[in-house]
Amino acid sequence: MKGIILCAGKGTRLKPITDSVPKTLLPVANKTILDRALDQLAEAGINETAVVINPSQSQIKKHLNRFHAHRNVSVIVQHEALGILHALFQIRSFVGDDDFVVLLGDNVFNGSLSSLIQCFQGHRASIFLAMVNNPQEFGVAEVVNDQIISLEEKPAHPKSNLAIIGIYVFSPAIFLTENVVSPSSRGEYEITDALQWLLDNGHSMSYTVTKEWFMDVGTPERWLASNLNMLKLEQGTRIIMNRGTIADNCTLIGPVSIGKNCRLTNVTIGPFVSIGDGAELDGCVIEKSVVCENAWLTRPMGKIKRTIVTSDRMFAIPGTEDD
Repeated sequence: MKGIILCAGKGTRLKPITDSVPKTLLPVANKTILDRALDQLAEAGINETAVVINPSQSQIKKHLNRFHAHRNVSVIVQHEALGILHALFQIRSFVGDDDFVVLLGDNVFNGSLSSLIQCFQGHRASIFLAMVNNPQEFGVAEVVNDQIISLEEKPAHPKSNLAIIGIYVFSPAIFLTENVVSPSSRGEYEITDALQWLLDNGHSMSYTVTKEWFMDVGTPERWLASNLNMLKLEQGTRIIMNRGTIADNCTLIGPVSIGKNCRLTNVTIGPFVSIGDGAELDGCVIEKSVVCENAWLTRPMGKIKRTIVTSDRMFAIPGTEDD
């Protein structure tokens, strides 16, 4: 079985941040979304992976060469942004006759892939589902007598609250849909239409309902929420400080994750803050925020809360006191 990570999206809802860094390289609890996906595939025993990018994402290639040269990772270019299913058509020669796991490169999932892979055995496709309160924002599965009978992408009137969370296992049967599925009203080849075609044409499909936390990191609000939740889930109240970091007269309130070679002076940090490599903070009070690598803050006015700090600017994200 092989792995596929789809990263070709342009991250338009995260602009201007994604003008300089692809969405899949954004850090969540100080690990990029792409690194998280690669680790999940490796933990599931999948050692041959392809990452699908768009032509402008040379940074992803550089990241893979720098941090994952030891892994068997290929890069495949999707030249047109025509949807998830279209991206899968680009990897046909890579997977050949093998089954494969597909992860979306802007999703964070706090769980193992093993249960989905296990329930795939003997089927042509398998999908992760989760109970959600806003199914109209997802692809939705209708299940009757433990069988999926229909799927629909972002329906105005959902038939269930079982959302497709963007993790799939496929056999090469998915490629049978290449010449039979047409673009949707959004101008994209929808994966839900392909799944429905498989069902309508007698191809068996299994599913697993997960209770693990997941999120599409598609907006600044979701990025902050992902950072907060993953810090909580992975660290509890622990404080992690990596090598080369110097902290002088600092108060740290966990969970906090601090990268390498940072310099922190006269600061109060936390809870729920991640700080990337090489950041410098002086005289700050900051909580529930993301500080990216090489960011620099010195004696700002007031408390910094619910803020994304990059190397050249700050983005305050609206929210409530309880967020």
